[in-house]
Amino acid sequence: MSVSESIRTGLKEMPSNAAWLASQALHPGDAKKSTGRKRRAASDGGSGAGTVRIDSAPAAGDSVDVRMQRAREAGESAREAEDQAVQAAIAARDRSEHARKVSEQGRARVEQVQSQTTRRVEQRVAEAEKAAKEAIERERQAAEEEAEEQREEVQAEVESETEEAQQEAEEAQAHAAELVEDAAQKLAEAKRLADEAARVAREAAEQAHREAQQLAEEAEQQANEAEARVKAAEQIGEQAAATARQTVRDLERDSANGGLESFKKTELVELASSIGIEGQTMSKAELVDAIAKASSKR
Repeated sequence: MSVSESIRTGLKEMPSNAAWLASQALHPGDAKKSTGRKRRAASDGGSGAGTVRIDSAPAAGDSVDVRMQRAREAGESAREAEDQAVQAAIAARDRSEHARKVSEQGRARVEQVQSQTTRRVEQRVAEAEKAAKEAIERERQAAEEEAEEQREEVQAEVESETEEAQQEAEEAQAHAAELVEDAAQKLAEAKRLADEAARVAREAAEQAHREAQQLAEEAEQQANEAEARVKAAEQIGEQAAATARQTVRDLERDSANGGLESFKKTELVELASSIGIEGQTMSKAELVDAIAKASSKR
């Protein structure tokens, strides 16, 4: 296969490979199921157009570094993907981004309500102290119960909105799974982890109800964990963007096969999008110029 054809194949596989790496980083438990499915497909003599082959799967006791290394090696071994799988992966990525934004907005709402209810508790405690010392504890308890009830209501709304956004992202990923078979297992694992996270969150809420004074610290810790997961997802996106930039540089060096000029406009639009350029309204010449400039700057 020529250099140009190799690069075209890499462009088509890039979104699904990036999604696979992200799933391996966050949900490594899929690997055994996925490997078994690939072996069954091989024994049947078929290799569907949308199937990504994985040579090996991490063992249950492997470390995170070993799992990540195997995930990278498996990503590098992918060869084929169809145009429909690319479009579905892009849609799934957009849905996931939407779910992340909804989660961030929900966290902000929880923090705002927490701040408001804390001020309300302090105000009522101050009023109770003016009346009589023996009424302070009763007023504090009533205020905290009211604050907890409001926090739980807002938390329930946030969880509902987050779950709805997550459901939309999962539906988009399920559509991609129709073309790439192993994506269905990864989606199931993601849902299982989401249910587990919801269970842990409910347990944390019950603990906070029993220990109201520790609520602020627990909320801050949960926010830090959510931010760490977002950063991990962003690092995966940066890796995909770096791959796209390297592809552009390879294309610029591949003058014998026409470089960027040899690509169709739709392919150039996909490449531009992967490195952060909105090129849907650009002409082919503008796309080539914008991709070249962005690659040289970075």
